[in-house]
Amino acid sequence: MTPHSLAFYIDVVTSGTVLGAKPTDSPDRVTAILGSDFAENSLDDHSMWRDYGMVEFFWIRETPDHPWQGNHFTLQVHRLSCWGGSIVNGAIRDRYGRFDRHLRFDKLERLLGKRSVPLEDAPDVNAPTFARHWQPASQVSVMVCRAHEEWRERRRGDDRIGDVYKSIHR
Repeated sequence: MTPHSLAFYIDVVTSGTVLGAKPTDSPDRVTAILGSDFAENSLDDHSMWRDYGMVEFFWIRETPDHPWQGNHFTLQVHRLSCWGGSIVNGAIRDRYGRFDRHLRFDKLERLLGKRSVPLEDAPDVNAPTFARHWQPASQVSVMVCRAHEEWRERRRGDDRIGDVYKSIHR
């Protein structure tokens, strides 16, 4: 892992933003920060998310006549293990450089600890396969792979035990 990409994860966990984009920002504001290279998805008229590669932002609204309200964002860190740094949004790569295929939780936790940004253990419905850690000030959770699902066939490039799987700000 390069120091630059580690700086990205540390910035997200400490600030609760992606390059300054908050989970409550409008779709236009997020696009102004991350660019127009995204895939837009929706299940109905009340929810939408934009996939910027490794980062996804989610919005909701009461009716189609209401404006979109930011709900949360997710860093799909596990995508790096298959696609490498090419999955990282261009604006993020421009600022932080290259990204390795794996983010080790112990390394992230140690660096956050040096900055007095503690992560607390939190219950997770996906245990014991995943463990969740919570940063209360920024409201970011970090999901870590702790075991491999028995039903899943292991493939080259899969996440390793101890890898960060994803990070979520709600």
